[in-house]
Amino acid sequence: MSKNRLNAYRIMWLFVLYDLPVVEEQQRKRATRFRSHLLKDGFFMFQFSAYARHCMSKEDADVHKNRVKAALPPEGAVGMLMLTDRQFAEMEIYYGRQPENPPGPPVQQLELF
Repeated sequence: MSKNRLNAYRIMWLFVLYDLPVVEEQQRKRATRFRSHLLKDGFFMFQFSAYARHCMSKEDADVHKNRVKAALPPEGAVGMLMLTDRQFAEMEIYYGRQPENPPGPPVQQLELF
């Protein structure tokens, strides 16, 4: 794998931010189904209603964006944001007044076909 392929400006983080109605039982089910879809697609909960996923390239992030679009519920607001790995590393996160480092990328895995 070339060094250019895995640099901090090519690797992306995809964020999905959403606000879905949960007043009625059917709305709660749709919101739960959407959240489950994100988890099955490799997203992790960054904050409540904010999920993130590490992607090896913009093209990989586009694939996951399309999967999210296919699972959109009929109501509510969903936003998607892509950041480079370099931009993500500059994020400041605080729990109370204690600073935390942003989560790192997942461990590389070899895929066999």
